[in-house]
Amino acid sequence: EVDLMESGGGSVQAGGSLRLSCRVSGLVSKFPFSRSDLGWYRQAEGNECELVSRLSRKDWRAHYADDVKGRFTISQDNATNTVYLQMNNLKPEDSAVYRCAVDPYYGLGTRCPPVFGYFGQGTQVTVSS
Repeated sequence: EVDLMESGGGSVQAGGSLRLSCRVSGLVSKFPFSRSDLGWYRQAEGNECELVSRLSRKDWRAHYADDVKGRFTISQDNATNTVYLQMNNLKPEDSAVYRCAVDPYYGLGTRCPPVFGYFGQGTQVTVSS
């Protein structure tokens, strides 16, 4: 069974930083973490779920939503099967439940929740002004 364990959420003031972590376990060796699409989605109350950032196994590049470019950084540690989201210069509009996702089969897209792969339970981020 594949499990995604998120941590690192919390409450900060605008301009502050948080680092989200998501440790993935249970992937079979045929579809390893190191060759999977990895991503972070978020959903604020009353809003639709949106893709914040993803690491694509097709081009091996990081992709970001326009409103987080230059502030958020996604990264991975293959030794611990962990994907991170470093969030700097946080704004109140970044407040949401953040969920990580991993897709070792077809790749992550903007659809939320992802059609394939696995989705975490979420961690709350609250940014006060």
